[in-house]
Amino acid sequence: MDRIAEQALEWHLAGKGAALATVVETWGSAPRRVGAMLAVSGEGDLAGSVSGGCVEGAVVTEAFDSLETGKSTILTYGVSDDDAFAVGLACGGTIRILLQPVGFDAGIPVDTLTTLCAARAARTPVAHVVDTQGWTSRIAGAESFPDRFRADRSGFEDDATFVAIHNPPLRMVVVGAVHISQALVPMARMAGYDPLIVDPRPAFATPERFPGEDVRDAYPDEVLDGLLDSRTALVLLTHDPKIDDPALEMGLRSDAFYIGALGSTRTHAKRVQRLTDKGFSQGQIARIHAPVGLDIGSAGPAEIAIATIAQITQVLRKGA
Repeated sequence: MDRIAEQALEWHLAGKGAALATVVETWGSAPRRVGAMLAVSGEGDLAGSVSGGCVEGAVVTEAFDSLETGKSTILTYGVSDDDAFAVGLACGGTIRILLQPVGFDAGIPVDTLTTLCAARAARTPVAHVVDTQGWTSRIAGAESFPDRFRADRSGFEDDATFVAIHNPPLRMVVVGAVHISQALVPMARMAGYDPLIVDPRPAFATPERFPGEDVRDAYPDEVLDGLLDSRTALVLLTHDPKIDDPALEMGLRSDAFYIGALGSTRTHAKRVQRLTDKGFSQGQIARIHAPVGLDIGSAGPAEIAIATIAQITQVLRKGA
């Protein structure tokens, strides 16, 4: 997760002054998506970006002015084709940026920014909601804008209200350091997930098999407590009930947005019976996607991994 909001709060509390700039609308080719942020201190320090360098200088000047007036504003900039090309885009466009000085009622009050930063630290999905006519700010929960949270889509509502979505980073817990995992983990990272691989078998859970990744040589119930939240996908790939079942039981009691388990229809039927015997309801068990992945006729570890990441994406963006 970036620390742009946190940096703005730290600068303000240190007495430097700070302003927070957020991309609210774009047209044409835009270097940064809606919701991208830039923090500017009263001494000219920067954290983040709203344009990849095209208009940052102008935003800094406006930020200094906002710290003098204590008022928020919306800035509009056209990005020329030449400037866009310099940051890797084929053509230019237009961006609108919400600029809020920290610590002002007509900016972003300190308690609002503090609440936002605390929620981000706790991996709690929240929205920063700004009335761009009355210049009031508030923090709202994920239940207020379910479609926006599912799509990670900040933007204006039908009125002059801008909703900035602050979702925790995506995480994928893969139980079983098997061949499918070796294909799935790089795909997950490219798709924006922070992977965690868990397997108590020392021959499988090795850094050599998963270079640079977080690999735990342990049983799932030893490491997963508190990790399976609403931004986490849980994928079970060992076929071994001694390893998969403890993670599955934790997953069914959690808010994990996706739970998938490898195995045939017959294997899953036995799994369902074990879970039923342990007191899990039909509704809880129905959360499990098994066999794991979309039915695209996958053959081999790489294709199963493709089907799995596709199904996880479908559940994330469209719901179960």
